[in-house]
Amino acid sequence: MTLQQLEYILALDTHRHFVNAAESCFVTQPTLTLQIKKLETEMGLQIFDRSKHPIEPTKTGLKVIESARQILREVNGLKSFINKEKDDLSGTFRIGVIPTVAPYLMPRFLKQFIDANPKIHLVIREIESEQIIVDLKNDLLDIGILATPLDENSLREIPLYNEPFLIYSSEEHPLFTKQHIQPSDLPEKGLWLLNQGHCLRNQVLSVCRQKKNSSNNNLSYESGSIETLKNLVKNNMGYTLVPELSVIDTLNTDAKIKRFDKPEPSREISMVVHQSFNKEAILEMIKESILQNIPSQFSKAKTYNRIKWR
Repeated sequence: MTLQQLEYILALDTHRHFVNAAESCFVTQPTLTLQIKKLETEMGLQIFDRSKHPIEPTKTGLKVIESARQILREVNGLKSFINKEKDDLSGTFRIGVIPTVAPYLMPRFLKQFIDANPKIHLVIREIESEQIIVDLKNDLLDIGILATPLDENSLREIPLYNEPFLIYSSEEHPLFTKQHIQPSDLPEKGLWLLNQGHCLRNQVLSVCRQKKNSSNNNLSYESGSIETLKNLVKNNMGYTLVPELSVIDTLNTDAKIKRFDKPEPSREISMVVHQSFNKEAILEMIKESILQNIPSQFSKAKTYNRIKWR
């Protein structure tokens, strides 16, 4: 027994004519006739008396039709409920954001988003990419905001924007005076990196094509903070690569910030959810709110060279 077969018997009860019933279901008359016959055979009873003109349900058939209407009514109610749930902008959502995105992106849109959606409660955690992936798979997070692609079959990626990497160079470093810079121009000496485990570290190494630890002459320093690396550079110690949002407020006034020649290396930032996540409305609202509060050129992928981290 299938829902489609139940719909066919209801159509035949309504029209009392095989051809008209088939047309109302957008199938051929032989298809509808065959499916109803299969249902009668499966049930071991006759639903319609075909000797009558127009066709009529049998006494037992009337009870079957009544039950079929109730079943389909409940199924349609369930579909409506699911659709309402998908579009319902209320409830609690658990979001994981990588530390190299959170302090620069989240303050830009959170207040606007919360003010516009008072029925939504966001629980936000700053955690590294690999843990976000694990937590999404184990239903400990609803949404992740991190660098992609991930190449995880159980997860769905919703790209948000492409963020360029910029050079942040001390005044004493040779990069400070260069007018045009390609990734191949980046020296090994003086490069500061984040700790192991940060996807940004892997991306920076990919841009620089290096496998070295962060060091500067006789000093090694492991940091989990972009701001720490920037402060090292400010004190005339080497250089680092930073995502544009981390320097957006001083982009036009700080001479230590240098752009790469185009196409600029960039990272793709996406929302990531489990394949079973179905609250499409919340995803659309978050995406729209983010895009309204970041530089418009971030969405133009063709101007960037996306750097993977895995």
